[in-house]
Amino acid sequence: MKISEAFNQATRWKALFLTLLFSAIGFGLYKGVLDNYLAEVAGMGEMDRGVAEFFRELPGLLLIFILALFYKFSGERIYRMGMIIMFVGMVLQAVISPSKALVILAIFIYSQGEHIQLGLKNTLTLTYSRQGFGGQALGYQNSVYQIGNLIGYVAVIAAFMIFAGKQLFKPTFMVAAAFFGVAMLISFRLTDKSSTDKSKSRFYFRKKFNKYYMLEVFYGARKQVFFTFGPYVLILFYKADAATVSLLFAVSAIACMIFAPLVGKLIDRIGYKPVMIGDTLILVIVCFFYGFAHHIFPMHVAFIVCCVNYVLDSVISLASMASNVYVQDLSDSPEEMRATISTGISVNHLITILIALLGGWIWKALGVETLFIVSAVLGLCNSAYAATIKVNKAISR
Repeated sequence: MKISEAFNQATRWKALFLTLLFSAIGFGLYKGVLDNYLAEVAGMGEMDRGVAEFFRELPGLLLIFILALFYKFSGERIYRMGMIIMFVGMVLQAVISPSKALVILAIFIYSQGEHIQLGLKNTLTLTYSRQGFGGQALGYQNSVYQIGNLIGYVAVIAAFMIFAGKQLFKPTFMVAAAFFGVAMLISFRLTDKSSTDKSKSRFYFRKKFNKYYMLEVFYGARKQVFFTFGPYVLILFYKADAATVSLLFAVSAIACMIFAPLVGKLIDRIGYKPVMIGDTLILVIVCFFYGFAHHIFPMHVAFIVCCVNYVLDSVISLASMASNVYVQDLSDSPEEMRATISTGISVNHLITILIALLGGWIWKALGVETLFIVSAVLGLCNSAYAATIKVNKAISR
């Protein structure tokens, strides 16, 4: 199936995907060096990383209030606002001194734009998709984003290999800002006006979405452990450098690029509920080896095992697309879907900001093993709760 067949050709889905591609390249450059920058230049340890992650995730919690200010704006207009804020945050990261407070401020600003877009890119993708192809449309969107990430990661690997020993963090942030600038300009081509029901309240909570909100809590908690502390385990525990971490991210991007459309098709074919439940079986194995590999294997083998498990976690995280299709299935309109997904992101971050702080303490006080045991347990809770979902509509694809 061609990617165009999943979308309504009267929409600006191509412009959306183009902005995602350029912003993904910028993110790949940024993410490829950020963890090493925080550890090696800003001097952040486990607890400091947790504090930084608290402020990185705080915009997700604030999202519901920020979007309430602009609840009458179209999805495309809010999306552009997010892109502008991301660009400003990246420029700030490139020009400030590497003090902990300023670095965290730049992370906070960039993250605010990123979280504004987080729900909007999924909502617009679903809005632009043809009926019955929501999962595949999200899969293609994720794949395009992973291609951009891959380009950024490979650029970081090449730069750190060619200019070994040179301080490349600031130049990398500047190049990343340039890509975000291009993505920002392209976002102004999104002139379609997605429907905005002005009769809706500023804060959108509905009882029929209660299970979705709870699933977001469980998923947010379990994914936060890997997103924040997965790379930091490799850097602090296994002494991985920026080129090695970027190589791992690149491999993860390739895996996600390949599997995202397949997961999207699987969601459309068998339904969102089995996908929500099934990913946890792999997660438990991933968490076990990530936390205990160094007890079972020699350090160099344990490092490889952890890298493989990081990639596996990235792939099974694609199953989160199923929750967006679940919301689409329950929603009565694209506006309701947009409001609900945005609310879900804020609900998600009620727990992630706590995990960001507690995760660093758990690692330092109780060990990395306990941290990933917690992640596995939260994943099991997520699947157990997903099993209680009653599919609202028959899914015929």
